[in-house]
Amino acid sequence: MRRARALLARLAPGPNGSSSEFRSEPSRLTDAFQRPTLIRFEVDTRPGGRRSDARPSQAPPGEIGWNCGEEWKMALENLLYEVSDGIAKVTVNRPKALNALNPRTMAELREVFTEVRDDTTVGVAILTGAGDKAFVAGSDIKNLSGLDSAAAEAESADGQATFDHIDTLGKPVIGAINGFALGGGAELALACTFRIASENAKVGFPEVTLGVIPGYAGTQRLPRLVGKGIALEMILSGRFLDAEAARRVGIFNRVVPQAELMATCEKVAQKILSVGPLAVRAAINVVNRGLETTLESGQLLERKAFGDLFGTKDGKEGLNAFIEKRKPDFTGQ
Repeated sequence: MRRARALLARLAPGPNGSSSEFRSEPSRLTDAFQRPTLIRFEVDTRPGGRRSDARPSQAPPGEIGWNCGEEWKMALENLLYEVSDGIAKVTVNRPKALNALNPRTMAELREVFTEVRDDTTVGVAILTGAGDKAFVAGSDIKNLSGLDSAAAEAESADGQATFDHIDTLGKPVIGAINGFALGGGAELALACTFRIASENAKVGFPEVTLGVIPGYAGTQRLPRLVGKGIALEMILSGRFLDAEAARRVGIFNRVVPQAELMATCEKVAQKILSVGPLAVRAAINVVNRGLETTLESGQLLERKAFGDLFGTKDGKEGLNAFIEKRKPDFTGQ
């Protein structure tokens, strides 16, 4: 039971929106939670036990939550999470606040993406925002306005760690950018493996207009993606780029009509699911690590991963299937 308490306490909000206090009352359905596929977690409270893989289930009428034994139930308040056909869909669900990030939402992102990582039935994730106006329109300023220097640095470290978790998940995370991606929302988008946007999307880093700078690794990921000059122009001016301009500089891979955004992302996800999962993981790892080192060291990483994959069952299966003119049957081994 102590493990169950600890797990749920990480997500339970305190009176000021913190995640330090435990709350056992189940949340009630709101209009925004009408049709989610609920993810129910079982917590093994025996010594050495662990939380099991996520399993889709339906909550009792009027409740949405996780079953952690008989006593404790807790809802995902700010995220929706569903898994179907190997694709996990994660939706930031605060449309009245334009899906702005707050401590609860950050805690839920960490928790849900840990489940994405550990669930062997999931090969790709899609991250988006609820509604048709915003992906994530920044951080909740009310939660930031009272921070002193030490607390702000801790907030930055927490946000960076959360987004690093997504960036280094080992599985592709497709950012479905369906509107404003500003400040912390733009930084969250940059933590995705790549981004596909709707025509109404806008991206920007307005922090300097508040007298601060991006704090969730925006000053680091943006120049790695678009180059130093464009990154500094965006950060120093605080100006927003529309979807086509963001595509031209490399922030978005493609731009589609809003009505086609999720279908497009799902089609790309299904294509990724059809290839070797070990190769996908290796490619993400080599590219990410290679960007942090020299070309020579990056090539060494590539050589090692290339050789390792030839020693796997999937590597042999893919090559044999090509020779035999058949579809490969990848097993992740």
